[in-house]
Amino acid sequence: MPLSPEQVARALALIEDGHSQRNAARTLNVPETTLRDAIRRYYETGLCTRKQGSGRPRKTDATDDRFLTLYALRNRTATASETSFQIRRARNVVISPDTVRRRLAEANLRPRVPATGPLLTKQHKRARLTFARAHQHWEQNDWENILFTDESRYNVFASDGRIRVYRRPGERYAPCNITGEVQYGGGSVHVWGGICARAKTELHVFGRGNVNAHVYITDILQDLVMPFSEFIGENFTLMQDNAKPHAARVTVDYLEEVGIPTLRWPARSPDLNPIEHVWDQVGRRINHRNNPPLSLNDLRTAVVEEWDNLPQGRVQDLISSMPRRLQEVIRQRGGNTHY
Repeated sequence: MPLSPEQVARALALIEDGHSQRNAARTLNVPETTLRDAIRRYYETGLCTRKQGSGRPRKTDATDDRFLTLYALRNRTATASETSFQIRRARNVVISPDTVRRRLAEANLRPRVPATGPLLTKQHKRARLTFARAHQHWEQNDWENILFTDESRYNVFASDGRIRVYRRPGERYAPCNITGEVQYGGGSVHVWGGICARAKTELHVFGRGNVNAHVYITDILQDLVMPFSEFIGENFTLMQDNAKPHAARVTVDYLEEVGIPTLRWPARSPDLNPIEHVWDQVGRRINHRNNPPLSLNDLRTAVVEEWDNLPQGRVQDLISSMPRRLQEVIRQRGGNTHY
């Protein structure tokens, strides 16, 4: 990169003070060859800038480049074609979409696949922020008494979206570069689980049909949560999301009757629940098996085995991240986080 006029002037001042070109280059933190060329050009032409090159002149100036950058930042999903049309209409500058892409790349703006997250309204953000502020001063032992629960679903044939292939032009549909898909994922397994700092619950695999409040009370709360609450002790608290079976009046009445306190959970907050990462790790372990499951029965067995084999240390690390998750929600003013 050529030196600015200010850098050239400073280099000349250093050399006039008796510094060598090498010392001047080190002082300015620039390559010695670049400084040598700039000084030679100054003595030959009396200019501190490079001569105009013989290539095609740049079609945009600094103001045009700033317009492109600001438009892209204000309209994140705008295409290069749309941006080129806007600068033509606003500034009467005719450039191609390729030129737009190059200018945005110079500003370190490149197209990326957007991150995904729950759609949060103002009410959701407000509730998340209130929850984070109310629990930001909890100690680690407070979180260790919480049983974080959730449901998940695994398909027999599913891609985690991380697979990449190396291919040459024209090889997109070569058999070696195609990942086969099966309609509806070849069937799925619906499971429920709970984690706390000391242990995991048994993994429950639901049968066919929808999970209603009655099934949730009998299969989950009575058979799994109640025994686990005795294991944790008197400070036990249940965390469950706002799914309809969890928020049903009959479920709330049952929990009050048996004396199980619940953690009031903000809606659309999977990033606050560490068990979401457990589901992800279980799915990865299933995909990396030497013999991946090819049937529903095999998948049921694999999910239960990988759940049981997941080290408790990983679960503890996830639960210990709760203070950081809350601080991230506060920093984002209740918005989505990287968790």
